[in-house]
This record gives sequence, C-alpha cells and structure tokens, in this order.
Amino acid sequence: MPRQVDHESRRRRIADAVCRLADESGLEGVTLRDVAARAEVSMGAVQRCFRTKEEMLVFALTHIGEQITARVTTLLASSPAQSARTTLGHAATEVALLQEQQRAEARVWLAFVAQAAVTPRLAASLRDSYTELQQLFARLIAEATGTATPQRSARALLALTDGLTTHVLIGHLSPTEALDVLDDHLTRLWGEAPA
Repeated sequence: MPRQVDHESRRRRIADAVCRLADESGLEGVTLRDVAARAEVSMGAVQRCFRTKEEMLVFALTHIGEQITARVTTLLASSPAQSARTTLGHAATEVALLQEQQRAEARVWLAFVAQAAVTPRLAASLRDSYTELQQLFARLIAEATGTATPQRSARALLALTDGLTTHVLIGHLSPTEALDVLDDHLTRLWGEAPA
C-alpha cells in the first residue's frame, strides 16, 4: 500500500529548510539540491511541491509572514485585558523582531525584502503581509486613540518597526536602544509626555 504524503506539511518543511539556508548564506545560497538535503526529502519531492525556485521562495516568504502574524495574534488573544495601547506596544515589538531568539528570522525576512526589490512575485507577497500587519496596527491605534483615520499612523509604525529590525541587525542600534525608539514613538502617538 503506498504511503500517504501530507503535501502541505512537506511544503512547510521545505519552507523551513529554505529559511535555515537563507539565514546561513542569504537567498543566493538557496539551491533546490541544498533545500532537498536540508529538508531531508528528494529533489523530486521538492520539484513536485514547487514548480520553480521562485514559487518555493514565495511560499517560504508567505510562511514566515504567517508565523509572525500568528505570534502577534496569539499575543493579542492571550492578554485580552490589556489596554489597546499596551497591546499595540507588544504587537509592534513582536513585528520588529528585536528579541535575540528572533534574530535568525529577522535576517531571513530582510533577505527576502532585498530580493523582493527585483522579484515582483516576492514583492506582491510582502505587500500582502505588510497590508495585514498595517490593518492590525490601524485597528489597535483606533481603539487606543479613538481616531477614525488611523491608517497614516499605522503605516508610520509599520515602517518604523521594519527599520528598527535593520538597525539592530547591522549593529547600529542595540535591541534596548531600538525599544527606546519604539517607546518614544508610541508615546508621541498617544500625545503623552514620556514617563
């Protein structure tokens, strides 16, 4: 009797392998052969899951975006009693990938951002992820401030979190300094004096 294959599970396993390889040597170091070896599947299995390398990269990028969004959503659900301001601060910190345990994910995310500048399908996938995060930020900003038009503030916050990721990764800011920048921004957003 032939063995049943969970194709979605295999695709996620391959995406995880892509991410580990991208963390080690950037996206230029990701080959189908290396992905197959890292995922412990055959080249044929990779090719059955993804027709092209670009399709595999788009899936891996979507996979990362879903993981980040899932963490933020879990964070929001686990602390429903928090104020919208506190929740937004936690969500923005999570999106900025400033924690030490998120460093590999941050390197991979930025590798994809760089590649998206020259790969339209990756750019489209990134836009989808950013749109989802921006909508989340806009909802939290509206709840916290009562403003009916939070989109501009949400765009600014999303751009700031993305920029802080870069600054921490290249060593321009420490994670603590980046958190201070984020806290200052949120304090100005609320219109309050720093504590």
